[in-house]
Amino acid sequence: MPKWLKISLKVLGALILLFILLAVGVSVYVANNKEKVLAQVIKKLNENLDGTLTVGDIKPSFFSNFPDISLALKNVVIRDRQFSKHHHTLLDSKDFNVSVNAGALFRGVISINYIGINNASIDLYTDSTGYSNTAVFKKGKKDSVKADANESNSSTQLKRLSLSNVNFTINNQQNHKLFNFAVNDLNGKMTYPDTGWHANVHLNVLAKNLAFNTKRGSFIKNKQINTNLDAGFNEQTGRISVRSNDFDIGGDVFGLNALFITGKGDDNFAFHLTNDKLLWRRASALLAPNIQLTLNKFNLDKPIGVKAIISGSFGGGDPYFYVTSVVNDNRLTIPGAIIDDCNFNAVFTNENIKGKGFSDANSIIRLNKFKGSYSHLPFTIDTGSITNLEVPIATGNFRSKFPVTNFNYLLGSNVAKFTRGNAEMNLKYKADIVNLKLNKPIVSGTIDLTNVGINYIPRNLKLTNSSISLNFTGNDLLLKNIRLQSGQSIVRMEGQVKNFMNLYYSAPEKILISWQVTSPQIYLAEFLGFLNTAKPSGKPAKRANSDNVIEQLATVLNNAKADMHMRINELHYRKFLATNVNADLLLSEDGIRINQVSLKTAGGSLKLNGNLVQKNKVNDFIVATTISNVNVSQFFYAFDNFGLTDLTSQNLKGLLSAKTSTTGSITNTGDIVKHSIRGKVLINLKDGALLNFKPIKSVGKFAFPFRDLDNITLSALNGDFDIMGDRITINPMEISSSVLNMDVAGVYGLTNGTDIALDVPLRNPKNDAQIIDKEDLKKKRFKGIVLHIRAHEEEGKLKIGWNKNHK
Repeated sequence: MPKWLKISLKVLGALILLFILLAVGVSVYVANNKEKVLAQVIKKLNENLDGTLTVGDIKPSFFSNFPDISLALKNVVIRDRQFSKHHHTLLDSKDFNVSVNAGALFRGVISINYIGINNASIDLYTDSTGYSNTAVFKKGKKDSVKADANESNSSTQLKRLSLSNVNFTINNQQNHKLFNFAVNDLNGKMTYPDTGWHANVHLNVLAKNLAFNTKRGSFIKNKQINTNLDAGFNEQTGRISVRSNDFDIGGDVFGLNALFITGKGDDNFAFHLTNDKLLWRRASALLAPNIQLTLNKFNLDKPIGVKAIISGSFGGGDPYFYVTSVVNDNRLTIPGAIIDDCNFNAVFTNENIKGKGFSDANSIIRLNKFKGSYSHLPFTIDTGSITNLEVPIATGNFRSKFPVTNFNYLLGSNVAKFTRGNAEMNLKYKADIVNLKLNKPIVSGTIDLTNVGINYIPRNLKLTNSSISLNFTGNDLLLKNIRLQSGQSIVRMEGQVKNFMNLYYSAPEKILISWQVTSPQIYLAEFLGFLNTAKPSGKPAKRANSDNVIEQLATVLNNAKADMHMRINELHYRKFLATNVNADLLLSEDGIRINQVSLKTAGGSLKLNGNLVQKNKVNDFIVATTISNVNVSQFFYAFDNFGLTDLTSQNLKGLLSAKTSTTGSITNTGDIVKHSIRGKVLINLKDGALLNFKPIKSVGKFAFPFRDLDNITLSALNGDFDIMGDRITINPMEISSSVLNMDVAGVYGLTNGTDIALDVPLRNPKNDAQIIDKEDLKKKRFKGIVLHIRAHEEEGKLKIGWNKNHK
């Protein structure tokens, strides 16, 4: 063995022996002077205390913090002078380990380099008056003496600190704050540069409570925190800075920059937290219960980037929040809807207006560059915000452009089905938020639908090549440049709804759309869907604000009224043709009110008023008409002979004028229900003729077998009829014709029950047209023999006979 190695080993052995002897000596010293050492330790610890400190026992441990000597204190209790009133012990530690400088100890001086607190409870309590049990610590003068690099700076400068199994509580009753941590493990190493101190700390704690305001609950409640901290204190500024790149809260790792400002009145704090991949629900779980309850009604499927600044005062008041988030290609769930392909930048702060305090009322959520797709409807919100979270108000600019066929995913089969076309929306909105949903928004802007094909399901109405422009102005809705086409029908419309935005939600049945309608041609058969009762839209319509957008839209469409002022060049319905049509219609949930309809048809004119009451498959109507100088043959042809079988368009000739007041029923296909018509009909026929009219010919065969009854001309005919379903009452009526004269009265049965009395003079009236004097004509009309005939039905057969009961 080399000589130098032998010498080195001897020196090392001598040093080890010396340390062992020192350890034994110190242990013997402490053991023999336990009471003295304990008194010195307590005295040293009491130098900065204004209360009571008790220590149950003390044991030395030389090697645990070599070359320092460790003293294990048992059952250490620190209480302030007011303990008997508030009963909060500041420190109750079963194991309190103190490491002291060995050399200083032999000189009778306690210089503490390490403190370890195990199995303990630390309770920093402040009562409602502001008194704190931390008053137990005296405010002493700073030690200006600095030690060299090999020794402790002073007796008050601590090099290491550890906590294990410690319950740490800050309970401030005055400012409603409660911080409670179960410290599993805390290890810190400290150095003391000229500016203050620096510490590296490993922390493993359970955050039982972090309540900045106990009335609102705790943040990160029952979350495990595991991190390494880099901390420093500057004596001149009174600032403590803390940094961590692995601040793990409940499994989510944050970047942390924290700042604590002390020594200037109320102590202040500021936290800056960052996380690039944080799930929404995990972020929500870190917040207070009242905030969680709201946020959990929303969700984002993918992680998001979050930055948060939280600052405030330990002395009281709510903290300041400023949170930013970046969302990319995500899926957002909100109450009542899911938004796909979601991208936006968001900012939340509880100080919207500087100087107005940190509160829900002064809070704002700002959304920028929001893009998403709601049920296949892509949209953007350039700028949006929600202000005043106590009474939330949402505002924003909404834009969207898409094929209208995408509406089908949203509407389903309840309201309408689109087959083609494009939609573009440019809207500004402002709305209250009730139960996390927009309520009664004020909307301005436009919605344009172009080249649209649509099947409006509640009315079974199909439209093609149609365009609609909606302009929201204040509370009103303007409908412009509307072109609707159904088959051959083309309609152009302009409309307006007063107070639309208020009524849309609160009273849709009070909505009245005022329409100006023009058309070159309308084929009514293509709009027979309006004879149908509106079909239910999935769920029963509600009269108040619906939770579902589509339900509410269907409610409005079914309940709203439309006041239509129509100008139509040509109106077609089956065989009927009218021109120059002017009509005022009121469409409602229950039916159609017809006001002031005028038109040209069959060479004459018609005016009409009435009401159509919609039911299921059969609809009731009430109609009053005035007919002027229409071609009677064309008129009967156009209306399918008004349900008559014996008297048809082929039997009539002349110019008809009439007044009717009738009720009846019409099917959803536009057919008059047989025998449903009831009412009064007054007619005037000029230059008329009855052609091959069977009832007259039947009588003629009996009474006038040698007269031509195929073509009976009538210079004038006035009739008064009462219609009661399948029976028509003929009020006494004079018929003066070229073949015969007669007076007619009775009942004509369309199916049965015919009973008609006819008084027929036998004289031939062929030359009566040459008699100018009306009185003379009246006298000659019944001159000569008069036949009194009765046409009545017996056992289903019409019988012609003498009327024995004639007057």
